Amino acid sequence: MIKIGQYNTLEVIKLVDFGVFLNGGDDFGNILLPKNTVPAGTKLGDKLKVFIYFDSEDEVIATTDEPLVEVGGFAKLRIVGATTIGAFADWGLRKDLLIPFSEQRRRLEEGEEVMVRVYTDRASGRIVGSTKFNRFLDKTPANYKVGQEVQVVIAETTELGYKAVINGEHWGLFFKTEAFGKLFIGKQLKAYIQEIRPDGKINLSLQKVGLGKVDDLADKILTSLEIKGGFIPVSDKSSPEDIFRVFRTSKATFKKTIGGLYKKGLIVIEKDGIRLNDND
Repeated sequence: MIKIGQYNTLEVIKLVDFGVFLNGGDDFGNILLPKNTVPAGTKLGDKLKVFIYFDSEDEVIATTDEPLVEVGGFAKLRIVGATTIGAFADWGLRKDLLIPFSEQRRRLEEGEEVMVRVYTDRASGRIVGSTKFNRFLDKTPANYKVGQEVQVVIAETTELGYKAVINGEHWGLFFKTEAFGKLFIGKQLKAYIQEIRPDGKINLSLQKVGLGKVDDLADKILTSLEIKGGFIPVSDKSSPEDIFRVFRTSKATFKKTIGGLYKKGLIVIEKDGIRLNDND
């Protein structure tokens, strides 16, 4: 079954001067892949991975160009124009993505970059964008477990921290105390479920929850010390920025980890760094 607004693998069934036709099945028939996006050496029977969308005439068409986002996804896009029907965003294809006025939380202006959710409008069947995320999220129960790894995209900033979309389905929040490192709107990364509150809201962490993050970091520190000749110029007195730059972790977790390594006699904590304990 052909999925509009997503990637499909389709068979080449006809070669023409202006491109090739792909097998779109009973629902779509022959789908054109224009000549300027046909891979060199393409022949009958080849199966090509293509993105299916609508051209400027609202006809189904294929392309090997890669969009910045598929239907159902979120991405930070640049607004390239505004008309009486809405704003248009560059999503990496020749035809820009329409964001209707009714799908804008505020009027969008040319040149700005905004987070957009791409979906298929049921009434028209067209692929459009929206900045009104709430109606797409938290529609299903959040069946996550504390410590579970998830994929997130940073969508908004608040006084509390950063709001993120979890697995394209639910809202989550990184509190400022958890948001060490460089987070920004549109950044995609892995995260961990830190807490599911009684009201259903989800708190996120950039690190594994509990002992898991300490164990992983301990191995990383010991390995780094061995590679660096037994000494690294970062200690519990270092700034949070320096610690994150070297070990990609918070200062609190770093201090807890090296404290555990010290108690085991594996390292020595010095004023200007940490050193492998080479005493037998």
